[in-house]
Amino acid sequence: MILLKLFAAFARVGVLTFGGGYAMIPMLEREIVDRHGWATSEELMDYYAVGQCTPGVIAVNTATFIGYKTAGNIGGVVATLGVLFPSFVIISVIAGVLQNFADIPAVKSAFAGIRVCVCVLIFNSVLKLWKGAVKDKAALALCLLVFVLSVFFQISPVVFVLFCAAAGILFTKLGVRGK
Repeated sequence: MILLKLFAAFARVGVLTFGGGYAMIPMLEREIVDRHGWATSEELMDYYAVGQCTPGVIAVNTATFIGYKTAGNIGGVVATLGVLFPSFVIISVIAGVLQNFADIPAVKSAFAGIRVCVCVLIFNSVLKLWKGAVKDKAALALCLLVFVLSVFFQISPVVFVLFCAAAGILFTKLGVRGK
């Protein structure tokens, strides 16, 4: 029964959210935290952060983590299949018909509007992540530093992740967190 619930929950997330991983945060929180209680908001953000740092699609990685936490290895597989299944079906259908309609002005305009909507969904997700992650002056300083460095220098995201992990440990040991 839990495997069916995992598949259904992640299939709902996969079919009802557009715009990729960040746009899925509100839906994931409603399904995973509020509806099923499989993780706390903090755990979900941790899974999301780790999913961002590991190879692959964020939503898939997050589904795998939550499925594994909920029902072990098979839960990870089922949750992953659940989040992938709707996209597989939708993309297969779209790929089959898009070639015939891609040049129609209304279709081009619709895609332009969808891109704007996706930007807003991602922006809302960034704000939610911000509220959950930047809770003190140390985190704010770290966030601003990484933002500036990422804008002006071509540094690998892996370097940022490792640097921030080390900084988080150091800040905690020095007692800088929470001020």
